[in-house]
Amino acid sequence: KLLIAQERPTSGEIFFKEKPLNKISSTELSLLRRHIGVVFQDYRLLPSYTLAENIAYVLEVTGVSKEQIENDVREVLELVGLEKRANHFPHQLSGGELQRAALARAIVHRPTLLLVDEPTGNLDPYYTRDIIKLLLRVNEMGTTVILATHNKDIVNAIQKRVITLQDGKIIRDEEKGRFIL
Repeated sequence: KLLIAQERPTSGEIFFKEKPLNKISSTELSLLRRHIGVVFQDYRLLPSYTLAENIAYVLEVTGVSKEQIENDVREVLELVGLEKRANHFPHQLSGGELQRAALARAIVHRPTLLLVDEPTGNLDPYYTRDIIKLLLRVNEMGTTVILATHNKDIVNAIQKRVITLQDGKIIRDEEKGRFIL
C-alpha cells in the first residue's frame, strides 16, 4: 500500500521513478500508477465481467484503442494460459485460474514494476509452481517483481534477492546467497 501511495509513510520517503510519492499531486500519482501492476490477495476481479473484460478494463480506462485492447488481452491470456477461459466469469474459475487472471490483469499494460501479495497462499503445489514460473517469466521480460510472501520454500526456489522485514524495518537484505547488512 505504501508503494502505490494508498497509505502514507509515518516517517521517511518513498521514491518511484525518482519522485517522492508523498509529495506528488494526485494527477501525477495517477500517471505514475500506470507503471505499476498489482496482484492483491483477494484478486479483486469484477464479478459481473468476463475474464477478458476484467483484463480489458485496465486498458479501457487509460484510453487504449479497441483494436490494441483486443490484441493485448489475447496476448496476455496466452501468456498465462487462460485463452480458452476468456469468456468465463470469475466464479467459474479455479483458485489457480483466478490467480493467473489477476496476474494477467496486472501485467496487460506492461508495467515497469509488479507488486504481488502472497500469490500462492491458497494454492496447491501444482498451481504454486505455475504462478512462480509466470512471475519469473514476467521478470525476465523486463518487469521488476516485488513478491511479498511468508513461504520460505518459494523464496529458496526462486534464488533472487530477498529482503526480510520485521515490524516495518529491514532486518536482512540477501542477494543470491550474499548477505548485505
